[in-house]
Amino acid sequence: MSERLTAREAIARVSSAFTELPAPEGRFAPEGRSASEGRSVADGPIAWQGYDEQHSRAELRTGERESAICGTGTVDGIEVVLISFEFGFLGGSLGERTGDRLEAAYTHARERRLPLVSLIATGGSRMQEGMRALVQLQRVARQSTLTRAAGLPQIAVVRDPSTGGGWATLGAGADVVLALPGAQIGFAGSRVRPADADPAAYTAEAQLAAGHVDAVVTQEELRQTLGRWLTLLTAPSDAPAPPPHALGRAELPATGWEAVQHARSADRPRAAAYLDDYFETREAISGDRSGGVDPGMLCGFGLREGRAIAYAAQCGTATLPAGYRTAARLIRLADRLGVPVLTLIDTPGAANDAAAEHAGAGPAIADAFAAVAAARVPVTTLVIGEGGSGGALALASPGNTWATPDSYFSVIAPELAAAILKRGPDQARATAEQLRLRPQDLVDLGIARGVVSTG
Repeated sequence: MSERLTAREAIARVSSAFTELPAPEGRFAPEGRSASEGRSVADGPIAWQGYDEQHSRAELRTGERESAICGTGTVDGIEVVLISFEFGFLGGSLGERTGDRLEAAYTHARERRLPLVSLIATGGSRMQEGMRALVQLQRVARQSTLTRAAGLPQIAVVRDPSTGGGWATLGAGADVVLALPGAQIGFAGSRVRPADADPAAYTAEAQLAAGHVDAVVTQEELRQTLGRWLTLLTAPSDAPAPPPHALGRAELPATGWEAVQHARSADRPRAAAYLDDYFETREAISGDRSGGVDPGMLCGFGLREGRAIAYAAQCGTATLPAGYRTAARLIRLADRLGVPVLTLIDTPGAANDAAAEHAGAGPAIADAFAAVAAARVPVTTLVIGEGGSGGALALASPGNTWATPDSYFSVIAPELAAAILKRGPDQARATAEQLRLRPQDLVDLGIARGVVSTG
């Protein structure tokens, strides 16, 4: 488990030149009531006996006036708005005055066009303020939505512990979610979980495996990791990503079956090799935020010649529903931030077993199609291996798709096409020729713009 830091120590570990924002004078009040009416004179908005004394003790113990500290600082030379939670202050809980501070921070980020970084350590909403505390989650959600609509990135660093509404809004609602090793993370805090709950299910590592966080990062690596992410997410560009050059064979296939064999060769370069060759540095996002991770889909942002480009790359396996949802998440994030997208196609097709159907293969593929279709940023596609039917086409850019010499793209695999046509297995070769699936055929048919050459 990572070292538990105070809110200010957490800020100091990742940033410099921190300047705290003034504490807002106003108080959150329900619509139709003035701010001065929003809080009871004694013991808070619901007159919780002893609350004022608890609050005063928290101030004395921590030296803070509230559970969240908000201000501006620099991370690797990039100015950001920082929100940091003090868990020692009533468990880092969110109350009305916390909501005032968070709203002011989000507003400042939009006014100054700055990315927002949240260093989260909270047990959730403050019981002593009742429903007036709980509705702060709606307030945070609105501010996050406005900031997202403004095209500004939000990065969450999930510290120990991060539970309840704080995790479900500032944490899970961020564009990129980083977690410290061993951090306790979950909507349910340790005291309200089922008695037989496995504690290991509520850790940073478990949330990563389930697709709810993008990476587990040590405290020592956090500043540099945040710096790289901020560089990648704050560099919009109108220019399309150039297609990578081919890393495999240079000769075009003579026949359709030869194209299929080349694309299926175990020796052919795969997505990771293309990404390593294309980018100077890259950072990955992971998971579909719905409980799934597909190791056969690599998604993230990278720097190429100093320019940020987002990528979604199939790795040659049947793509799972989680893979399509992760790719769609990546494309929509890049679109909001104005970052061009590169997709690499390499799959025999979408996973079509019972588990995939149960996980929503059709809706997930539809979501990927929709993300590509709606993208306002340029999307570039390179077919680097197998282009298996709609499972591959879902990531293809209409009008800006390219192919390598050792790839193919087909309405269906030739063996399956032969079976559908009630032909014998020995007819797969001839069927491959009829399908016109070679890279040069794709160019002739107007599907691909061209065949890329080797470097």
